[in-house]
Amino acid sequence: MTTTEGTQLHAQHDTQHDAQNAETGASALSPGPAAHRLALKWDEFELAVQMGLVRTLPGTGPRIRVETDEIERLCAAPDFPEGLRERVRAVGTAEAAQLLSVSAERFTWLARTGHIRPVRFYLNRYNTVVWLYLAGELREFAEEHPGLLTARMGREARDRRAAGEDRRPRNWRARRLGLLLRATDDPWERAAAIASLLDPVQLAQVVGDPYERSFLLRLRPPLPPGLPEGASAREVADRLMVADDPDEILWHRTSLAMALEEARLLQAAPRPTARTSRPPAPAPTAGVRPRSGRRTRESVRPPTNSRGLLTRLRLRRGPRSEECPAEAGRWAESGRRG
Repeated sequence: MTTTEGTQLHAQHDTQHDAQNAETGASALSPGPAAHRLALKWDEFELAVQMGLVRTLPGTGPRIRVETDEIERLCAAPDFPEGLRERVRAVGTAEAAQLLSVSAERFTWLARTGHIRPVRFYLNRYNTVVWLYLAGELREFAEEHPGLLTARMGREARDRRAAGEDRRPRNWRARRLGLLLRATDDPWERAAAIASLLDPVQLAQVVGDPYERSFLLRLRPPLPPGLPEGASAREVADRLMVADDPDEILWHRTSLAMALEEARLLQAAPRPTARTSRPPAPAPTAGVRPRSGRRTRESVRPPTNSRGLLTRLRLRRGPRSEECPAEAGRWAESGRRG
């Protein structure tokens, strides 16, 4: 499905909601019609919302809405629609190198060393990560750092390149976290955004309360749009979603601990009440009979023929001396005679 088809599909799904809003006097549009009014493709509209170029109404549902006043404000800009589309224009390595008038190899080096931050990524049919960059940021970088486009790489940069350092995933995560934090003022939602960058082990070490962890997972921000659905591709994408550098992990752990302190002052994480939940029963301990519960006859009935088997064994072994000393002596004497 192309991005144009995706926009048309979302617009069809949202037509009924917008008709209901028109009947009730609400002045807000769903994402599909909003993207159509702004002359944006679906991925361009999503990026515009993430960057804060298109302001949306606050809400807890998965469907965002845009006020008609916001649409009119954007449409009234002198450079609309070309200006808005240019601000969300994302390019790959080849086109980015052309914009900077450098080779693709040099641009890749600038991106891997952290001089240029990607804005999004996707996986091609070979499950290879393809990074995209904002065209406007590339032009600003060329104006502010012309020496990096022509000068010879320094020794440190060459060493980092030889070591295979790649800061693109980390810089993308930092950009995404910044957009998520800027989109909400709720302390728990901000803490959940930071927690989404830590793997489950790191999260459990920072947040020891299981109810707080559950609340953070419930408020976890949605995944970036366009992620692949295949198992192998999602495995590659999932690795990009969490911090993997020790310094980055430490930074997010510290930030999460501070965010939790602020969130706890405002509101405690919800906990189940006695009426809505029951604590799990403790596991039965081996060798201990439960206090409650009625024993059935089957649970205390001896096995079939157990009495006859016990008698035969006693006859073969003879009586125990502590049970009948006389019989035990005669049994031993008969054994010696035999």
